[in-house]
Amino acid sequence: MSSTLIITIMVALIVLLLLVGAPIKPMRFIGQATVKIGIGILFLFFVNVFGGAIGLHIPINMYTAIVAGFLGLFGVASLTAIHLFII
Repeated sequence: MSSTLIITIMVALIVLLLLVGAPIKPMRFIGQATVKIGIGILFLFFVNVFGGAIGLHIPINMYTAIVAGFLGLFGVASLTAIHLFII
């Protein structure tokens, strides 16, 4: 497929979405998921900052951010336990 065809289709979809409007429920779910993942990243950042003194480092990637974001402090605790006892 030509790149101009792909760009034309994408622009048409964006214009259609602007005219019709986005469904509310999926957008709300996407917004809440984004906020939770952002909070998970902050949790992991603070664990890495304060855990650096004892040699604890949990990498911040999409998987750990999702676990920490959706499970909250229990997710961070489980990632910490996995890091300490398994890895």
